[in-house]
Amino acid sequence: MLLQNKTAIITGCNRGIGKAALETFAENGADIFACVRKESDGFSDVTASLAEKTGVSISPVYFDLTESEQVKAGVKTIISSKKRIDILVNNAGVASGSLFQMTSLKDLKQVFEINFFSQILFTQGVSRYMSRFKTGSIINIASTAGLIGDAGMTSYGSSKAALIFATKTMATELGEMNIRVNAIAPSIIKTDMFDQMDEKARNKLIDASALKRPAEAVEVANVALFLASDLSSFITGQVLRVDGGLTT
Repeated sequence: MLLQNKTAIITGCNRGIGKAALETFAENGADIFACVRKESDGFSDVTASLAEKTGVSISPVYFDLTESEQVKAGVKTIISSKKRIDILVNNAGVASGSLFQMTSLKDLKQVFEINFFSQILFTQGVSRYMSRFKTGSIINIASTAGLIGDAGMTSYGSSKAALIFATKTMATELGEMNIRVNAIAPSIIKTDMFDQMDEKARNKLIDASALKRPAEAVEVANVALFLASDLSSFITGQVLRVDGGLTT
């Protein structure tokens, strides 16, 4: 129960890494604001069942990351609970892949809007509230695509590289308020994005790793759990690669 008596915000909870983090954090005692784009009976059922099973509070929050006013409203909804926020996991994002010369400015702007600009806006609002309590851990889910220059990753990789740089800046600025900020950079993970990837590109990354396999979403969630907990109390401004020993 590493997160007993803590409250977390997790974005993109309906599938993949976000869903795994939701389950892992709940199992470790955290009350959670579970953020997704839109309301659905399926997600409500999942959160209600998980809350009953683990004995924690799970409050769904709905907003679209492409709409800045909705993002701001999401922050207000969370703050209105008057709960202390201990943890923020910025997980929501969108995948994109195209060669540099084929990447349109429209697509580039859309990817940055979701993967970077909205993350910054949301984190600004949450961190202001966190600063009142002089404690907190912010975890940004980045990607090895933001660290490694690879074909077809112009928009996605650039957006994640921007998030990694912002992570280090946030850590420097928020440290005096005892708010830690770190990033996780996964490589190949068994999520919807895994299924959408070009098979040749996917196999290339798997072959380039020491473990020769993709990760399960829970293996990323467990790293987020470590960074969210007091076990990582002196770690900030870092990028933890969860890539199975990627050699490129």
